[in-house]
Amino acid sequence: MIKECIFFYICPYLKSMIWIERPHIDPWFNLAAEEYILKQYKQDLLMFWQNTPSVVVGKHQNTAAEVDMDYAAAHHIPVIRRISGGGTVYHDLGNINYTLIRSTAKNEFPVDFRAFTQPLIAFLASFGIDARFEGKNNLLIGGRKFSGNAAHLFKNRVMHHGTILFQTDLEKLEKIIQPKQGQFNDKAIKSVHAKVMNLSEIFPKDISFDKFKVQLKQFLLDYYKIETSFQLTDADLSAIHELANTKYKSWQWNVGYSPKFSVQKSETTPYGIIRAKLQVKAGIITSVDLFFEDKRLITIEEQLLNQPYQKEQLMKTLTNNRFAKTLVNTLF
Repeated sequence: MIKECIFFYICPYLKSMIWIERPHIDPWFNLAAEEYILKQYKQDLLMFWQNTPSVVVGKHQNTAAEVDMDYAAAHHIPVIRRISGGGTVYHDLGNINYTLIRSTAKNEFPVDFRAFTQPLIAFLASFGIDARFEGKNNLLIGGRKFSGNAAHLFKNRVMHHGTILFQTDLEKLEKIIQPKQGQFNDKAIKSVHAKVMNLSEIFPKDISFDKFKVQLKQFLLDYYKIETSFQLTDADLSAIHELANTKYKSWQWNVGYSPKFSVQKSETTPYGIIRAKLQVKAGIITSVDLFFEDKRLITIEEQLLNQPYQKEQLMKTLTNNRFAKTLVNTLF
């Protein structure tokens, strides 16, 4: 039985690992909570959390190159950047995110995905499921991926976190995560396309998603010998909401933080061939060459310069141009 310790300051010198209850399903809040807990809590800790449908890109990725932004907008799915590296993932309420944060000793190599994923592999083995660690940070069953993992270092603290696909909408996942090959030139981390699967495909039918969560939680509590559970305080919640609003909901973090990149496209439209070449830094168009057939569109280039590389904004910028939609679509 876990001993409840509601307020953080009750047990400030606890040395063993703790469990933090995370009932929130707001994706902006949850990503902000990870950063806040990593930087403000001192104990080693473990937590589960879930998001409503959302796309989460790695810290060093180019958002525009990884995600079908039109599909995301049409389905009201937010695209949010996290503080860890790695590739783009899709979250929904059929997916579990699990996070382990701990302090590291001097001369210790802190990032160890094999060690982090070993408990999950052991849990699945208890059901006769042969899950394997492959590549840099993935878990696969029969060649299909069900878990991707990433890490982030802060001072002497390391955060490992990963996804577990149990009954995620894989059709949406495939449609929204669409790395664009050849169109973007940048030094950003690229997502690696992989065949994915839900664990529900191979689990006994009597094990629901909720039952799976309960059993996995208990297995990990036993594995890490966790006896104490915390809930976030009102002060914690207030600070996390503030961080979510100022950072994780901001265009500057989610898109503008992308590494500088160039875009080069040629597209045949009903009006003729449009060729475009852009340079983008911190999400802002810093140079643009735009041609219709062999004619350079200098006036439009001047309008686009220093604008955010964002469809909605560029449509507003070209609002008086009857070819605005065609032109803007060419740039993305």
